[in-house]
Amino acid sequence: MQTTTRPGICRICSAHCGVLATVTDGRLTKVAGDPDNPMFKGYTCAKGRALPEIHNNPNRLLHSQKRQSDGTYQPIEAELAMDEIAARLQQLIDAHGPRSVAIYLGTNGLPYPASALMANAFIRGIESPMFFTANTIDQPGKQIALAAHGHWLGGDVDFHEADSWMLIGTNPLVSKAIGIPGQNPGQGLRSALARGMKLIVIDPRRSQTAARAAIHLQPRPGEDVTIVAGIINFVISEGLCDTAFLADNATGFEELAAAVSGFTPEYVAERADVPMEQFIAAATIFATHGTRRGMVNAGTGANFAAHGSLLEYLCLCLTTICGRWQRAGQPVVRPNTLMPAFTAKAQPHPPYEGWGYGERLRVRGLTDTVAGMPTAALADEILLEGEGQVKALICIGGNPMAAWPDQRKTLRALDNLDLLVTLDTEMSLTSRLADYVIAPMMQMETPAMTMGSELIKYYTSGTGIPAAYGQYVPRLVEPPEGSDLTEEWQFFLGLTKRMQLDLWFVNFFGGGGGRFMESPPVVINMNADTALTTEELFAQMCSTSRIPFDAVAGHPHGKIFDVDEVVAERDTDCDARLDIGNAVLLGELAEVLAEDFAAAQDTAEYPLRLIPRRHGSFMNSSGTNLAALNRGKPYNPAYMHPAAIAALGLRSGDLVTVTSPHDSIPSVVESDDSLRPDVIAMHHAFGGLPSEDGEVRSRGSNVGRLVPTDTEYDPITGLPRQGNIPVKVTVGIS
Repeated sequence: MQTTTRPGICRICSAHCGVLATVTDGRLTKVAGDPDNPMFKGYTCAKGRALPEIHNNPNRLLHSQKRQSDGTYQPIEAELAMDEIAARLQQLIDAHGPRSVAIYLGTNGLPYPASALMANAFIRGIESPMFFTANTIDQPGKQIALAAHGHWLGGDVDFHEADSWMLIGTNPLVSKAIGIPGQNPGQGLRSALARGMKLIVIDPRRSQTAARAAIHLQPRPGEDVTIVAGIINFVISEGLCDTAFLADNATGFEELAAAVSGFTPEYVAERADVPMEQFIAAATIFATHGTRRGMVNAGTGANFAAHGSLLEYLCLCLTTICGRWQRAGQPVVRPNTLMPAFTAKAQPHPPYEGWGYGERLRVRGLTDTVAGMPTAALADEILLEGEGQVKALICIGGNPMAAWPDQRKTLRALDNLDLLVTLDTEMSLTSRLADYVIAPMMQMETPAMTMGSELIKYYTSGTGIPAAYGQYVPRLVEPPEGSDLTEEWQFFLGLTKRMQLDLWFVNFFGGGGGRFMESPPVVINMNADTALTTEELFAQMCSTSRIPFDAVAGHPHGKIFDVDEVVAERDTDCDARLDIGNAVLLGELAEVLAEDFAAAQDTAEYPLRLIPRRHGSFMNSSGTNLAALNRGKPYNPAYMHPAAIAALGLRSGDLVTVTSPHDSIPSVVESDDSLRPDVIAMHHAFGGLPSEDGEVRSRGSNVGRLVPTDTEYDPITGLPRQGNIPVKVTVGIS
């Protein structure tokens, strides 16, 4: 028996934890935290530790699959599949134009930067604008808000030195996504609280993060905009703004002050159902506690409700009126390692065009945005006949049947395609509908680097690696013997060669859809003659990195490099301003204020409000069938307060039907006293096809089925209301 243990990188989420991977006789047998990694210091989560089970999943595809005329699947060599797919794509483009081909990039594609960027290069190479990602069905308001507000070029405040921090609808101790740095978040929060940082959490559930907060506001779902607007109004009314910072760096203060003036503490307390004294205490602590400042971050839960773009914009406005940005002479929190060096400056980058440009969809007046094309409208683009109809879809790192809203419409759309191709490690819900399923290599079978975790800082404030940290690791295990697997980016290169395309792989080092650029991109020509290994491609992607790629690779356990960068002084000729008075978004705030909120909160027919909830063992739909992760519970319960369960005459474990105004799903009720009594919480991305509802205890149920895409939606991003869903719960499965 031959056993080796070497450092690796877990890429299940954007944290990119440094781990130790043990391989026994060519098989991944153990993954544990790496105590010699200077950033993670031995930390990893249950998902990372389950990588051996994920790699060795008996349902894993070791060969690509082709759908037969009778609906069954047969193995097909990957190269032959590329031949056939390229030919069919070319036929569709010739007959219906490039717009007939679309790509969807799911969450599991993002930790593989070469895959995502090559997919984007391919869709640009065929001149189709139809590139969609999971971003626009999650939190697209972050990029919309940044475009409307502008960027602070000095960067974020350091969580590890902050005096206060506010988190809204996010649970980073589980998600490791936003706010508390994802590199060992539990330890980071413990250290922050021990030195006196005050954490404020706004969440209808007493989550693991909320349980550690100095103040936990537990409001009615969907009132996050009300609360943040109220905090801004309180800060302005009490004279707690950083007036010097505003005078030098912002415009629109009068418009903001007028827009929030109706959100008084009394109004907020009544509408959001929070104690007024607690609300005032939270606002006061955030604006005044300590001298080292802090920030505010909103997460998926808050963005899923409604008005996500507005909420994110108000979070930026609150940050700016309190002057909560890194200043001249202070350390640069995220100075880059495998990305290029840059000069952080204590000045704004002004707002830029964030929506209303580029491709215009045929439904709901939606357009391209800095957040990307509106994914919630893609099913309509597939179903709507006529010029521009999407005929082919390639899914990489995603599972639309589990993740997209309105599951029944999604099913009709995928069934309507002339060509559906997925790149998937198993026959997921979506792959069960595909014409071709390309079997890819998995994490430890490909080289890895932490550039993707650096890049996420452009997504929103409070994300990315808060240090000059980098790690690169080679392939740690060979693909299973006899398998025929390909790397995802090389699948798109294979199509490129077969379709004789001349395209450009662009490694963007900036946010704002390319409109805000911190550094020039690395551009690599990809054509029929390209013959690159992944290792060579990574080296080229990092050719302009702050720390040479070879130097990072020379530290297999990862390294925090000695980069002593501080925020530079403002340019003498800089007249840019952050905009805290955007007319479109503040116009939406006026509509919120004008709502008859008492009528909207009428619970006669639908007495509960359903909110999303992160799962500690799963990354969206991945791994729910693995015993090592689900621990005997492969379903997503309908969590309810014990009093609410008792009022319905139910007990934990009973089967129920959860019904929204749009549709219904089966579920298994479970008691949870961390919730408000008027709230129900469920994990998204579970369940089978609608015909498999009877298997709820072994599959769970699809929350997205409760959500229509064409009634309540963000007019800019198309994001439908996927949280604060009015529902009722009835006994049994109907």
